[in-house]
Amino acid sequence: MGKCKDSFVIANEKGLHTRPSTELVKCATGFKAQVFLIYQSYRVNAKSLLGILMLAAARGAKIQIEAEGDDAEEAVRSLVTLARNKFNIKY
Repeated sequence: MGKCKDSFVIANEKGLHTRPSTELVKCATGFKAQVFLIYQSYRVNAKSLLGILMLAAARGAKIQIEAEGDDAEEAVRSLVTLARNKFNIKY
């Protein structure tokens, strides 16, 4: 069983609000691995919209990703790419 860690910085002007959080959940849910986001002292399930919204992460926040499972590396890579693409949101 694989483990993988990485991080990303939120580039979206409005931070990790509902729309980017929903894109994150959609992406994470596509993997079997357990995926967690860590910000400040919070560690939340990346497949939980409410959990991600509780992070209240603003623009510029550095979010750690931890994944564990067969497709952990792929899950982390996909989430980092999604964040770099500003969660596919055009303002």
